[in-house]
Amino acid sequence: MGTQATGKKHALLSASSSHRWLECTPSAVAESAYPETTSAYAEEGSLAHAICARKLKRALGLPHREEDIEIEELRDYYSEEMEGHTDRFVDHVLARYEEARRECHGTRLLIETRLDFSFFVPEGFGTGDALIVTDGRIEVIDFKYGKGVRVDAVENPQMKLYALGALDEFDYRYTIDEVRMTIVQPRLGHLSEWSQSVETLLAWANNELHPLARLAFIGKGARHAGEWCRFCRAKPDCAMHRAYGLTQDARLDFHGMDL
Repeated sequence: MGTQATGKKHALLSASSSHRWLECTPSAVAESAYPETTSAYAEEGSLAHAICARKLKRALGLPHREEDIEIEELRDYYSEEMEGHTDRFVDHVLARYEEARRECHGTRLLIETRLDFSFFVPEGFGTGDALIVTDGRIEVIDFKYGKGVRVDAVENPQMKLYALGALDEFDYRYTIDEVRMTIVQPRLGHLSEWSQSVETLLAWANNELHPLARLAFIGKGARHAGEWCRFCRAKPDCAMHRAYGLTQDARLDFHGMDL
């Protein structure tokens, strides 16, 4: 059962919910009428993210007071297995960072970085778990602690939005030709990587993302139901989702018939 969320501010058109509002543009405004909720799974994920960030900051000799506070606040969700899972993410990030540093001495590793992609998405921003910036390439590395759904980097809109934000921040300081998007999901033993040229990413942002984001920001466009409805707060009152559910039930009944 969900409880009302407090604390962190999220963008209306967040990167994490982009798959939903890109498929169903009215959904973001519709959801805003409902209180944000959280769950034990979400809090567990937040704690694991904070542990990752603290470990990486310690490795880089950076202050980590904010992470210390968050970890203390969420200590009830801690389990020993988190240490191994977060270590795998940290080890992967540091290995990639060292690899990039051997190629370019000006390489930077940034942790929990605010990424602004509002040029394409009204008031759009998000937070990148780890960002490696080097000449020729930006790599966005995202940590997924959940184990219910496997998440892939290929054509992942959340990752592409993070990449756009990273480009906005660093493209004028580095010559960036490619973005690499990596998802580390250690509880499933899953690592997904995907690369795209900056030219292709920007074409998607201009031709597909921007027009849909403008509609989504004002709650316009056609409603579309699908698997992206799963975590939509507005779905209990959405006629389109109810119709979709009935269609899915009918398909299950049909496939279960003894023909």
